[in-house]
Amino acid sequence: MSDTIFTKIINREIPAEIIFETDQVLAFKDINPQAPVHFLVIPKKAIATINDLEPEDAEIVGQLYLAAAEIAKQEGFAENGYRAVMNCNPDGGQTVYHIHLHVLAGKPMGWPPYQNNLKQQLP
Repeated sequence: MSDTIFTKIINREIPAEIIFETDQVLAFKDINPQAPVHFLVIPKKAIATINDLEPEDAEIVGQLYLAAAEIAKQEGFAENGYRAVMNCNPDGGQTVYHIHLHVLAGKPMGWPPYQNNLKQQLP
């Protein structure tokens, strides 16, 4: 796999607003946020797509979600909720071929028609 922008961020070759780091994962703010809070959590191991995951990668994928939950608690939006999602390949919206977890928060994330119907049904 060739170097991606994420590899360059991991290697500190290009800047990013890093918000969390362990030996296995790195989290940083998305440069094109789609919500008031939008950051990415990436493994330091280069894995191109979800389809490229091997059984031994299960732990690192779990670490991505654990990091997201820890950041959500630290930043105070865990209780209100957030969305954590990975895209895979072009039809899935993946643009950087290094798996990454998008974490979005700070506004309701439901599908708009569903949210409107739910709000109408609530007392």
